[in-house]
Amino acid sequence: MSDAAVLPQGAGYGVVIGIGLFFSAFMIGLTALQTRYTAFSPKDSEEFSTASRSVKPGLIASGIVSAWTWAATLLQSSAVAYKFGISGPWWYGAGATVQILLFAMLAAKLKLNAPFAHTWLEIVGVRWGKVAHLVFMFFGFATNIIVSSMLILGGSATVTDLTGMNTIAACFLIPIGVAIYVVVGGMRSTLLCDYTHTTILFIIILVFTFTVYATSPKIGSPAKMHELLSAVSTTAPIEGNAHGSYLTMRSKNGIIFGVINIIGNFATVFQDQAYWQRAIASRPATTVKAYLLGGLAWFAIPFTLATTLGLAAAALRGDPDMKVLSPADVSAGLPAAAAAAALLGKGGAAALLILLFLAVTSACSAELIASSSLLTYDVYVRYINPKANEAQVAFWALVCGVAGTIFFYIGVSMGWLYTFMGVILGSGVAPIALCITWSKANKWGCIGGSILGFFAGLIAWLVTTAKLNDGVINVVTSGGDFEMLAGNLASILIGAIVAVVTSLIWPDNYDWEATRNFNMPKHSPAGDSVSSEKESVSEKNSEKKTEVTTKAASVADSFDAAEQENELDPAKLNKAFRFASWSSIALFVILILLIPLPLFGSAHVYDVKDLTAWVSVGIAWTFCSSFAVVIYPLYESRAALGQITKGIVKDIFANGSGKYVAPTKASAV
Repeated sequence: MSDAAVLPQGAGYGVVIGIGLFFSAFMIGLTALQTRYTAFSPKDSEEFSTASRSVKPGLIASGIVSAWTWAATLLQSSAVAYKFGISGPWWYGAGATVQILLFAMLAAKLKLNAPFAHTWLEIVGVRWGKVAHLVFMFFGFATNIIVSSMLILGGSATVTDLTGMNTIAACFLIPIGVAIYVVVGGMRSTLLCDYTHTTILFIIILVFTFTVYATSPKIGSPAKMHELLSAVSTTAPIEGNAHGSYLTMRSKNGIIFGVINIIGNFATVFQDQAYWQRAIASRPATTVKAYLLGGLAWFAIPFTLATTLGLAAAALRGDPDMKVLSPADVSAGLPAAAAAAALLGKGGAAALLILLFLAVTSACSAELIASSSLLTYDVYVRYINPKANEAQVAFWALVCGVAGTIFFYIGVSMGWLYTFMGVILGSGVAPIALCITWSKANKWGCIGGSILGFFAGLIAWLVTTAKLNDGVINVVTSGGDFEMLAGNLASILIGAIVAVVTSLIWPDNYDWEATRNFNMPKHSPAGDSVSSEKESVSEKNSEKKTEVTTKAASVADSFDAAEQENELDPAKLNKAFRFASWSSIALFVILILLIPLPLFGSAHVYDVKDLTAWVSVGIAWTFCSSFAVVIYPLYESRAALGQITKGIVKDIFANGSGKYVAPTKASAV
């Protein structure tokens, strides 16, 4: 690929190493500012792994968007647009948004039933014991390995395609910079990194969107896009689409991908510690808001980018500047890179390279700290060394590189792995959801369901592959739509049916006392809160002129024990769960049923006005999303930003230290 690379090899190494180290230094600097000018230090294990459970909804939503923006979000979404037409971006975006929305229900139950947990596996272990803990540990680590491998495979394939950089070097160099700032800064550093990456990501997506639909001499308008796609639909029609058109939601393979996408992403969201970790880090009162906001904001990224670059790659077939894409290139997710290079030359290739690198490293940071937390609390602390911490086990960067290299050498692409993940992981979805939400969930039924579903998924996948391919089973034949659909459906349905039926026949009657008390701080929240409040008021006037701040930690996005106790009130959390249930289910119905299915049934082919409206919705949604996860987090953190600014100003220009000083407590009499 190096001979046809748009950019020189040096650009690849420059982005992977240079920008990676820049962001590492940037995040380390932010961590230093946080340590000096706020009440939080990543040396504290609770701050490292949970950000002191104090983060506000805007930053959590930004973190959700960033963690859920994989290499596949940018590359696979554009690949399915290239393969299936306009239905591909919708099924990718909607099919991976509903899981985040529905996870809001689990987040509410987490705060109600296990408010002091560090990982979801801890909850399984406390409720169901060692056997269940070990069984579901397999699903937890399998999820992290598959997600990490997809990130590395997609990132390295595109870096190699655009620059000719050695693929194996990319596999190992990409995670290195991430590991540096995660080990130093922990969860809060990861969230700040997420915010920075999300901001740049939206800027670049909007640049591509306006280039394709407003300024490009090759396309430049929805009308021209419609003209080009109509021509391609005539010369190279899509099998299974109405009239072979790219401009219809009636796509047989598109809806099959949609089902696979929904199942696979349920598996990776519900079993990925990265999403539980953000729920754990958020304030109880705003957890549901953060997940609903993050899920809706994320939809715009794959939908708009794929409707832009994926369709552009299809529309520009035959253009002299457009690379001819083989099926292997499409499976590797390369249509977006080819379209970016054809539209904007080296500038477009460089922009996509930076966009992809930021997405990969941000999601990789989420996987790194998530995996480190599982290794710490569910392996080392539980079975080996109770004094272990995340920094001791932050070798997941090496695991990412090794896993990506193995899959690369055996010929597994990002696209193949993306559709396969539900086969391996789908059986654990229902049992894990029931563990945290349903007191009647039967322990052995849920364990048995996850194991039986796992084997059922593998058997259905392999048998279907053999039946449809004359007994030939390899990477190519096993990656077909029907083969993956059979494995995904068998895995998730068997796991759910066994878990639910056994729980109805032999219901448990769990009272949640053990999970609610697990890891609970030993001090009295209310007592400490009242004492701290009175002392803070009495010292306010005397210290106002001599200290930059004696405000409570709530200024820096924390909250005191009384606020925490108030927000953990069961009545409020049950109300939040009901709101999450109704809103997320309603959005699921709208995104998966009410909008796409009637359009599929009608077999309507979009005219110019329809396509213009479709594109306009994507652009408007992208602007709304950028306000929600870029502007809103700054607004809600204005007090903390002001506190840090005052500290810096005092350190530089005034006498005395600007370092944060916690309110002193009166000595006990």
